[in-house]
Amino acid sequence: MTKKEFQSLVQSRIMFVDGATGSNLQQRGMPTGVCPEQWILDNPEVLIELQTEFLEAGSDIIFAPTFTANRIKLAEYGMAEKLEDFNRELVGLSYEAVKRYYSRCGSNRKVYIAADLTMTGVQVQPVGPLPFEELVDVYKQQLGYILPCGVDLIVIETMMSLQECRAALLAVKETCDLPVIISLTYNEMNRTIFGTDPKTAIIVLQSMGADAVGVNCSTGPDKMIEIVREMKRYAYIPIMAKPNAGIPKLVNGKTVFPLEAEDFAAEMEEIVKAGASIVGGCCGSTPRHIKQLVERVKNIQPPAISKAHIRALTTESKTVEIPLSGPFMIVGERINPTGKKDLQAELREENMSIVSRFAEEQVALGAQVLDINVGMNGIDEKQIMLLAMQEALLAADTPLCIDSSHVEVIEAALRLYPGRALINSISLEKAKYDNLIPIAKKYGAMFILLPLSDQGMPKNLEEKKQIIHTIIDRALECGLAKEDIIVDGLVNTVGANKNASIEALETIRYCKDELQLATIIGLSNISFGLPERQFINSTFLAFAIQAGLTMAIANPSQDLLMNTAFASDLLRGVEDGAERYIDRVTMRPATISVGSANQEKPEVQNVKEEEMKKNSSDLVPSVFEAVVKGKKKNIIALVEDALSTGIKPNELIEKTLIPAINEVGQLYESQRYFLPQLIAGAETMKMAIDYLEPLLQKENQESSKGTIVIATVAGDIHDIGKNLVSLMLKNYGYRVIDLGKDVPSETIIQTAIREKADIIALSALMTTTMVEMKRVVELAKENGVTSKIIIGGAVITDSYSIEIGADGYSPDAQSAVTLVSKILGNL
Repeated sequence: MTKKEFQSLVQSRIMFVDGATGSNLQQRGMPTGVCPEQWILDNPEVLIELQTEFLEAGSDIIFAPTFTANRIKLAEYGMAEKLEDFNRELVGLSYEAVKRYYSRCGSNRKVYIAADLTMTGVQVQPVGPLPFEELVDVYKQQLGYILPCGVDLIVIETMMSLQECRAALLAVKETCDLPVIISLTYNEMNRTIFGTDPKTAIIVLQSMGADAVGVNCSTGPDKMIEIVREMKRYAYIPIMAKPNAGIPKLVNGKTVFPLEAEDFAAEMEEIVKAGASIVGGCCGSTPRHIKQLVERVKNIQPPAISKAHIRALTTESKTVEIPLSGPFMIVGERINPTGKKDLQAELREENMSIVSRFAEEQVALGAQVLDINVGMNGIDEKQIMLLAMQEALLAADTPLCIDSSHVEVIEAALRLYPGRALINSISLEKAKYDNLIPIAKKYGAMFILLPLSDQGMPKNLEEKKQIIHTIIDRALECGLAKEDIIVDGLVNTVGANKNASIEALETIRYCKDELQLATIIGLSNISFGLPERQFINSTFLAFAIQAGLTMAIANPSQDLLMNTAFASDLLRGVEDGAERYIDRVTMRPATISVGSANQEKPEVQNVKEEEMKKNSSDLVPSVFEAVVKGKKKNIIALVEDALSTGIKPNELIEKTLIPAINEVGQLYESQRYFLPQLIAGAETMKMAIDYLEPLLQKENQESSKGTIVIATVAGDIHDIGKNLVSLMLKNYGYRVIDLGKDVPSETIIQTAIREKADIIALSALMTTTMVEMKRVVELAKENGVTSKIIIGGAVITDSYSIEIGADGYSPDAQSAVTLVSKILGNL
């Protein structure tokens, strides 16, 4: 199937995919704990018959059972060497199902087979140990064995990390031209475990070339409607929805999904009305559910596919829209070594402290995007760009503008950037024009159009317009949209050209009014070589904003400049302009010193440090800040410095490290931090604890707040959440015995008895393995175990905890610490 054929199909009618594979196979005999791929190949008739029934029910697309047949997942069963055979044979079974369907029904209806990919279970750097390129290679390797089998399209589903979605999508794009659907799974806050919301996901993935994006698993149809509706607001590609048949319950020791087929179909009709045009079912959905769904919605006209593109940049967890007529925006310019000797010295040492500080300060002062430029002599610019990019994202979670004169540096940064970035810049210079526009399309980036050519500056306004149109036409040919382009007004110094301001303003007006393009300028050029530059810059900025300027690359600590921008919004009647102006000038009233060329106030105060000084003399600000901000590189040196002042190791833990990790937890609970920041803080804390532990008194080493035995239950090989809970509990002073994943219930109970555990903590990610939690509860009672039992995982709910007789439920790692502390009286 070609991409064009796929789009034509989805726009002509509602397309139906299949229902659940895992839960249906378990109902038909597959035990928990086995390698599903091996079991399917040992029992091929079960899979063939199930998929035939889905086709008979009306599914247009069935997913080949290659879901976890990648080398990382198969290695967990000791079967990595079967990778090629597994993928080839599993796709073959789906072809057998299609043959049986045609033979049995005599139908000439066209049906399709999708290769099915999913997460590896190992987190990608910098959150986890897996290099991004290795992850791309994992997917490429699997696709290399699947594609010769002749599948019609690729589905990447049940994804929790936007960065892993990007890796899988790049693998597909670099190996074939088949249509690709990407589906993520969301929690009750409508975010993935890594913090990505539906809006950010659709913006990033459709801009990178996904043919459809959607949501599957985790919840029933009713909870999925708002996610679909949110995606549809920003989508110019189709939306897929594949919910569970309700939230699972335990009935007579078995996992049961409560939504009957008729009710499932009725709720799915609302999902179609919300904007989904590709629908099916996930866990608990049977061929009967799909049949009822088809009957219910097959005659509904599919939602129209919007032609409009969104002008927005993102990180992994945040979207910043760039409206053409909205509030004026600032791209912070300070992460640039030009004229900054301290920053130059740090970059040469691969020290990112100043990068982190500049990122935080500029965002605090109003920058909505941060420009990252590390171009200087004596460094590996590509390596330093990647380090600086990672540090800035961790420090500020603000979209970045990748600024380099080298194409290879820009591409390396875009490949690893976990969202949608801005390229600074693409001109008509041959090296950039030929290479960077396709790169922008491949990685879904926006770009700044710089109206220069190999002949240098345009001689006049007409030549500038001609260059702009030439680059736009090329971008549109490559599949980009006008909304992906921000035109640089190309400001020259008015000291050398008295018409510089007039020409730049006319460029801005032309782009805004006639081309409907966003615009940007590098503001400081206008006043170069002139005295009292801040007056020229701020006055020109006001003129430019009135002419339609969208954003400027500037220093947000220059108060006259920034306050002028906010005042301009106020005077233009921009929504909330008055409130924003008052807030800004109240926080940063501009004061001008005669004779100063570029007035700016001292850097913004570190609010966290000020609060610490006021609230507690026991805190060591540098150590506290390192944990809160996840600065692993410096934590040992900071701890050593603290100890050199006479602070005792146990005091540092109790009075600084524990409050710091508490702060991380509070930021996570308030949705200001997400999983990457939580992990970074926890790992920084662990490094400090590991260093301090040998220095503690023996009695302190042997004492703990309690003993916890933690495990992922039998049959479940997912451990991301469990590992984080284990790490956080250790950081809080608990003795944690981590048994790993796929742990037999008997082993868990025996360990709890031997170690005199105060608490048994159980994790499960799959609906098919959550029943093992009840088995542990029952064994504990049979053996007289007094340990309290708490449970958690993506499919677990508080009601399920009550149902099986557990002592508590936790939705995430920080909540687990609070729950354990409450049970053991340590709050």
